Amino acid sequence: MLAGILLLAVATWLWFTMLSPWYYQRPPDLAPVADGPHQVFVYGTLRYAPIRFVVMGTSGSPEAASLGGYRRCGLNIAPITIPSVTTKPAPDSLINGLVLEVSALELARLDRYERLGVRYTRRQITLQDDTPAWVYRRLASKAPAGEAIGCPGSDTIDRPI
Repeated sequence: MLAGILLLAVATWLWFTMLSPWYYQRPPDLAPVADGPHQVFVYGTLRYAPIRFVVMGTSGSPEAASLGGYRRCGLNIAPITIPSVTTKPAPDSLINGLVLEVSALELARLDRYERLGVRYTRRQITLQDDTPAWVYRRLASKAPAGEAIGCPGSDTIDRPI
């Protein structure tokens, strides 16, 4: 009986967080999701198939990928720059993750999961293999107090695009 109640509570929480119309409203100033397919680079919880299945309803056909010139900082990624007058990314910086090919509906579901415009912004980047892909980066102005957003000396995203 207790296991059934716990399972129902988890299912309710997942529905409320991922699918319900009450928990997240896409900000009206964001552009609509363009028809796909889209490539998305994931480096955190979305690397795990069960999470992707709950969020998107599919595993997204993941392939290993790397993003050069960046490093992870808490819930964010930030470009690493060579300490000089230039702001070129350092060649030895690398984040390993997955690239997913998703439809417009799946990208909208990912936007909902990442709280696009509320917690994260979605930016186009180029992966190590020259594949263009979307990546989610934390919004500095929307983070809880005391949460690390970027790495010292990195650019921080202040507004959604």
